Amino acid sequence: MNFQALLVEKNDDGKTSASIQQLDDSRLPEGDVTINVEYSTLNYKDGLCVGPGGGLVRNYPHIPGIDLAGTVADSSSKDYKPGDKVVLTGWRVGEAWWGGYSQKARVKSEWLVPLPEGITTRQAMAVGTAGFTAMLAVMALQDHGLKPDQGPVLVTGGAGGVGSVAIAILSNLGFEVAAVTGRPEAADYLRSLGATTIVDRSEINETVKRPLEAESWSGCVDAVGGDMLARVLGQMKYGASVAAVGLAGGAQLPATVIPFLLRGVNLLGIDSVMQPFDNRLRAWQKLTQALPMEKLEAMVTPATLSDLPELGKQILKGQIRGRVVVDVNA
Repeated sequence: MNFQALLVEKNDDGKTSASIQQLDDSRLPEGDVTINVEYSTLNYKDGLCVGPGGGLVRNYPHIPGIDLAGTVADSSSKDYKPGDKVVLTGWRVGEAWWGGYSQKARVKSEWLVPLPEGITTRQAMAVGTAGFTAMLAVMALQDHGLKPDQGPVLVTGGAGGVGSVAIAILSNLGFEVAAVTGRPEAADYLRSLGATTIVDRSEINETVKRPLEAESWSGCVDAVGGDMLARVLGQMKYGASVAAVGLAGGAQLPATVIPFLLRGVNLLGIDSVMQPFDNRLRAWQKLTQALPMEKLEAMVTPATLSDLPELGKQILKGQIRGRVVVDVNA
């Protein structure tokens, strides 16, 4: 049996190229569950893996796609049977393992979660790793005491995938949300998701000599890192927490320990890749309750496999707004 996939190959000169190819089932990796993939999505990591690899891809040829949703076609696992709807995010699928930019995928059953009740495979991929990460971040902030009456919550990288979902979730839960963006044209979009304040990126994307500034934010979901995260730490209210989810602005953190020592600020690291099964279920169940589906749909840009090479370049340049849902069978 053949299936269609976006295959990335490395040329003799060391450069990579991506093309849609017909592959035989025998080329699928080992695993105890085979899935007929229905939808995938686009994340920053996918842009790297479709393109130069970013050090994430171990072996070529390779099928990227760190997220997938579909129907179990074959299974030797006791946990899943043919016909079950499933979702996969993380576990280095699409990086070290063939991923979701394909009509078929073969994976390890422990990487899967059942499709949550009340949503479709398409909606699950509108959420994807970005939305799943946003939910983990909000959960972590709430676990550390964040409540709606404490003041505005800052979301950096507001127009991106994580930021968009975080804004919609926080707003729906009753929080006042301030969204950071470097794209003025995104202001109306961010307000439609629930942001009440738009913060221009230029206001907080540089560090200052003062380790502490006015206490402005009761919490923060930060997808940027770098100088912006360092600056935000000095603007947090006493005892507030920042959930760090990304490094779009750099991996370095030119900060001091003063916000931690004098204001009791917490810096919470959010990893979506290796999350244990129970917490994955908790996050997905909360997503179905906390994320308004009409707001999720407003974030979506539809795509096909043939669109991915160009979209991959765009997401690496910060030019993708919201979420991209890939119909792998279109």
